[in-house]
Amino acid sequence: MHRLLFFVALVWGSAAFAADPAYLAELVARSRELKLAERPEWRKLVHYEPDLLGPGVHGLLDNPDFYLSREGKRRPQAELEATLAALFSDVVETKERQSPQCAFIARRTWLDEELHFDRIRLPVQDCPRFREWHAALNAEKLTLVFASAYINNPSSMYGHTLLRIDARDQDERTRLLAYAVNSAATTDEKNGLTFAIQGLIGGYPGTFSILPYYIKVREYSDLENRDLWEYQLSFGPEEVERVVRHLWELLPAYYQYYFFDENCAYHLLGLLQVARPELELTRPFRWWALPLDTVRILARQPGLVAGTTYRPANATLIAARLETMSKAERGIAKELSQGKPGARDALRTLPAEEAAAALETGHDYLNYRRASGKGEVPDPAALARELVVARSAIDAPSQAPRLKTPPRPDEGHGTSRVGFGAGRRNAQDFQELAFRATYHDVMDTDAGFLKGAQIQFFDTAFRHYAEDGTRLERFIPVDILSLAPRDDFFQPRSWRVAGGWQRKCVQNGSEPLVAGVDGGAGAAWETRDHRTMVYALAEAALHVHHELDNGHSVGAGARIGALLDPAPRWRINAYASGIRQFLGEKDTPASIGVQNRVALGRDVALRIDFARTREADRRFNAGSLSLQVYF
Repeated sequence: MHRLLFFVALVWGSAAFAADPAYLAELVARSRELKLAERPEWRKLVHYEPDLLGPGVHGLLDNPDFYLSREGKRRPQAELEATLAALFSDVVETKERQSPQCAFIARRTWLDEELHFDRIRLPVQDCPRFREWHAALNAEKLTLVFASAYINNPSSMYGHTLLRIDARDQDERTRLLAYAVNSAATTDEKNGLTFAIQGLIGGYPGTFSILPYYIKVREYSDLENRDLWEYQLSFGPEEVERVVRHLWELLPAYYQYYFFDENCAYHLLGLLQVARPELELTRPFRWWALPLDTVRILARQPGLVAGTTYRPANATLIAARLETMSKAERGIAKELSQGKPGARDALRTLPAEEAAAALETGHDYLNYRRASGKGEVPDPAALARELVVARSAIDAPSQAPRLKTPPRPDEGHGTSRVGFGAGRRNAQDFQELAFRATYHDVMDTDAGFLKGAQIQFFDTAFRHYAEDGTRLERFIPVDILSLAPRDDFFQPRSWRVAGGWQRKCVQNGSEPLVAGVDGGAGAAWETRDHRTMVYALAEAALHVHHELDNGHSVGAGARIGALLDPAPRWRINAYASGIRQFLGEKDTPASIGVQNRVALGRDVALRIDFARTREADRRFNAGSLSLQVYF
């Protein structure tokens, strides 16, 4: 007992935190007897995770105020005892300052449930700030929201997750008025490259925030053309309360944001674990945590997902409308959205239903352009009203298309991939072992992913040749390709960037592992049946190696190709590329090839590739067959 009292005095140095030292000692002793610091409830509340090496643990939050003990980040028992001591504080809550009982209300509630506080010896303080905030949320249910990948923003190229708090007085018609919990890196950085680099090294603090859901819907659906998936979670009332109380504790906190592992999706899982401490949602993500994989881990928990809702982006809805319209009707709809005088006359030539469809599409496209900051009309609000009035004068039902719900994100293939293959190149047989850490390429099946979007990190391949032995064939840390089809309504750019090390034939006859960066920009077009996409990119490349003339090569060229889907499980990529190296080592490398993928299942595919390559005045024919497994 004397040792416990000494501990309290040593840590806090003030009787203000121990108005009843004897009772505090009793509580500490009881917590040790019950081994509360080892319980999953406590480990989840303080966000402890096992060390990568050794038996210890560490807290994931990084602001010192989150820990009440100087050793609390690494010692759960010390943090629990410091929390008990802090609950005796006589600090009165003000607008600027909270008492520890209110600042750590989730901890207080759980400790009270386990230790059954004596209200005389440890009075429970009123928390008016928390009470008002809690009443404003009026939380009844929780919904995890997944925003599809936005490849033009490094922070969202894998997608993004947020948590919606559904109030008791809301239904599906008023769900946009709910509050959303967002976890993200806190920065005003606009440069994508700088953000990516800082995100890789933990250069930004990550924080939790709460804001109206409709703001995020507008940002994702209207501005970034991202479809939303809502996963309603089956947490009961007390489980929802645990999350809400712990969210209050997290709002002032921050963590060191890392792009691959300790990111927004990972920490959102940490918040959700508090609802059911027996859930181990973060444990599988030791090396990286992709938002898509965090959704998948939730969906795999028996009974946790009560239902899903698909919320298509405005651009998705407009594209669905356009597919039902003729070329002439599309032209009239676009002219209506631009307020061109002749559009009204052309509209009168259409039957009622086609005219209604043109007006609805023109109105939606006008609003889409306004929301994305691309309005060319002097007074878009007035034009929008005119289109609504004109539509109301047509006696025809709504022409909104019946949009087929696509596969859910969690129903797609695994984001990691390993490949086992064999082939022949330059009259030599080889065996190949390939691995990709994440996430998707244009030859993978599209179910649950954005078609034409390729994001690969740490694409690695080893080959074994009978004569040359085993060698590293390529190591590509970053390989990103965005093939975004253009049409008369949408004109996105297609682009590519990749960097890493790859085998390359050089003029001295060797084939070293050459470091390089290449990329380009261009355009893509797709047929109306979505079975063929053609693309063309202007490209540039920089390679560096001491065996190259002058140690480097710089060149420019082009890449063209076509993605074809002859059958639901079969995809073909026929391509041709060429570069003219005009600085450093002079060469005109070029290649032409055909890649085939046949899906044998969601997570198994067969690849058959053929290519003819010219490098350093030598020509190579190559073919390979490989089995790819996703996990």
